[in-house]
Amino acid sequence: AGIGKCVALDLARRNARTILACRSRERGQAAVEEIRAATGNPAVLLRLLDTSSMASVRTFARAVLQEEKRLDLLVNNAGLTGLPFAITPEGLEQTFATNYLGAFLLTNLLLG
Repeated sequence: AGIGKCVALDLARRNARTILACRSRERGQAAVEEIRAATGNPAVLLRLLDTSSMASVRTFARAVLQEEKRLDLLVNNAGLTGLPFAITPEGLEQTFATNYLGAFLLTNLLLG
């Protein structure tokens, strides 16, 4: 939803292979179908990613590096507010993990 979906829609309109990295399979798949229908671009894909989980970030990055020949653009757009306060299973404050650590780790892993 929001800015990420708008960016993905614009990239798909430009005929780019576009990967939506989403926490929710249901919401992500709905966005993929909507973008494919609006653009006619079948190369819009869903991959699951929870940037608050460093394990999820590592799994996602590993899959992208294995499956994709190249990566031209990365849009780090995940974010949430700090309310209510929560700790991830990895012991990280959830907002900090989601908004900063996950994006930092993902970017660095994808640099190759």
